[in-house]
Amino acid sequence: MMNHQVLRDAVLLLVRLVLGVSFIAHGWEMVFQRGMDGTEGTVELYRTAEVPAPEVLAWFSAITQMLGGALLITGLLATAAAGALAIVTLINFYVLHMPHGFYAVDNGVELPLVLLVCCLIIVVFGAGRASLDRALSRFA
Repeated sequence: MMNHQVLRDAVLLLVRLVLGVSFIAHGWEMVFQRGMDGTEGTVELYRTAEVPAPEVLAWFSAITQMLGGALLITGLLATAAAGALAIVTLINFYVLHMPHGFYAVDNGVELPLVLLVCCLIIVVFGAGRASLDRALSRFA
C-alpha cells in the first residue's frame, strides 16, 4: 500500500508539470505565434477586451506564464509562481473568457477555471518533496 505522503507528492509533481507545460505553451504562443511580430495579435486581443494598457497587460501575462510555468516545472519558488499565475489567470478569466460563456471550444471560462483551481492547489499545498524548493530548504 502506498504511503499517503508519497501519493500526495506524486500528485503535486504531476499537477506542477502539467500546469508548467500548459502555461509555458500559452505564454510562448502569446509572444511568438500571434500576429506578424508575435505580440501584435495578443495586444489586439486585450485591446478588443477594452482593458487599460493592453500592451503592458499582454506582455505581463505572457512573461508571467512562461517564467511561472518554468518555475512550476522545477519546483523553484513554486508557491509564489502559482500565486502569480493564479492572478494572471483570474484577470484573463474575467477580461478575455467570461464574455464567451463556459466551454473552452468557444474560448469560454472552462480552461482558465481549471488552471486557476490547479494553481490554488499549489498555493495551498506547496510544491511537494519532488521540488527544488524542498531540496534547497535542506541547506538552509
